[in-house]
Amino acid sequence: MNDKNPIPTDEELTAYIDGELSEIEASRIEALLGSNERVAARLEFLSQSSLAFKQAFESLLAAAPKAELDAMLGIVPVAAKPARSSRRGFLGALAACLVAGVVADRAFIGIRNRVHAPDESSEWRAIVAEYIALYTADTLAGPSPSDDAQAEQLARFDDKLGLSLSPEAVSLPGIEFKRAQLLQYDDKPLAQIAYLDPETGPLALCIVRSDVGMKEPDVEGRHGMNVVYWSNATHAFMLIGRIPIDLMQELAEDVRKNTSA
Repeated sequence: MNDKNPIPTDEELTAYIDGELSEIEASRIEALLGSNERVAARLEFLSQSSLAFKQAFESLLAAAPKAELDAMLGIVPVAAKPARSSRRGFLGALAACLVAGVVADRAFIGIRNRVHAPDESSEWRAIVAEYIALYTADTLAGPSPSDDAQAEQLARFDDKLGLSLSPEAVSLPGIEFKRAQLLQYDDKPLAQIAYLDPETGPLALCIVRSDVGMKEPDVEGRHGMNVVYWSNATHAFMLIGRIPIDLMQELAEDVRKNTSA
């Protein structure tokens, strides 16, 4: 997953749009725009965003205890900064509001996901989503493994994660099982089962060890994909893909029942 020219984050692309990157960083992103369609499409989406974020949250910003937050965040006084206003600067101010306990309306779920201080469980999902967003149908092209080959691949999870899974337990109706592999997140093993849906493309079930305890399924959106996530007594799970969220929840519920500890 390490790359000499990694995929830029939304924050980096927004900074590029606002002209806030160094020449070196701007040149790196411009090089990617000519070679990576996903980066170009994401930049176009962010460039066309027309939501009135500032007006929507102006009252929240006004309510924030500015002096205390400036001290906490090490903010340079406005007079010492160039007289400019950018989306990135605004999101930083909104993040300060959230630190102070000023909660934004849930209708702005996209902003909330970006500025809310992530807990451990959301951080690994963010990393996985960024990786899966690079998958295309071609990534998973080729024949699907046999049931015996699937069982052999899944058996590797038992040694590293203490997780015994059968092909039947992780099968998704109408969706091809393509491969099961072990990755690593934060020096810990991460199990990934990749599928290919004939209509919406790549889909993945990812699993890590977890001691947060039982959590019922919840949903979120990341990188244009739907995510259903939950945990049992020993592991945290996420199912991610572009399938409509109601169907994703049904698929996730079947997997949850079949993998309950």
